[in-house]
Amino acid sequence: MGCSVCRNLEEAYEAAFCEYVEARSSAGYRMSTKLAGQKNVEMERARYELEEHRTMCVSTVRQPVLLQPALLPQREMPASLRPMAA
Repeated sequence: MGCSVCRNLEEAYEAAFCEYVEARSSAGYRMSTKLAGQKNVEMERARYELEEHRTMCVSTVRQPVLLQPALLPQREMPASLRPMAA
């Protein structure tokens, strides 16, 4: 039922994310952050491509996207911050 392009882009994002985490946790990170920075850019590009495809993909329109954050419930404003009635 899922889109093969979505799956491929998800896999690319997950791989880029893992490479970024690995670069950040390496011993050489303290001496040079350039590699981690490059991996971060690659990861963000993969994430952007996935999000861009999902905005147009028919299969994701029918089912909810799991990577999207859930909206937080609204909280009531404390009485001390409410505007006073005139």
